[in-house]
Amino acid sequence: MSNATNPQTMPVIIADIYELAGRFREYGETIAQTVGQTQARWQVMSAASTEPHTVPQIARVLGVTRQNVQRIADLLVAEGSAEYRDNPDHRASPHLVLTKRGRTAFEQLMKAAGGYHARLARKLSSSDVVSLQRGLRRLLEAMENVDPVDPLNP
Repeated sequence: MSNATNPQTMPVIIADIYELAGRFREYGETIAQTVGQTQARWQVMSAASTEPHTVPQIARVLGVTRQNVQRIADLLVAEGSAEYRDNPDHRASPHLVLTKRGRTAFEQLMKAAGGYHARLARKLSSSDVVSLQRGLRRLLEAMENVDPVDPLNP
């Protein structure tokens, strides 16, 4: 049986992903500090930088609690980096949208990260980078279709 289909390999892959996530958070915190931000604020700004999202939507995407995102969103709004806008689909759950100030801060974060990302990418072949991205995307898609607790509902 190949490693690709060996279920005993999954715990190792998952452990590697947790380690990788921890390192990215650590490095992200270091990068964010260079422009006076935090990794957590960066993540929320990133989620709010594309299309309008509510705090619960951002929390689901980031895999954190709504309360944690709400605290950060409120801080961003208080400092003028974001604002709440009416959500036509749900009055009680407004969209979090970056202001000009917030977009500038987010752009500074992305620029600060750009050099690190380029240096990191140079350590890998382009085919490795493409393969990693595709493999991670396939893993995320597979997770959508496998119940984590019900062995009868794979």
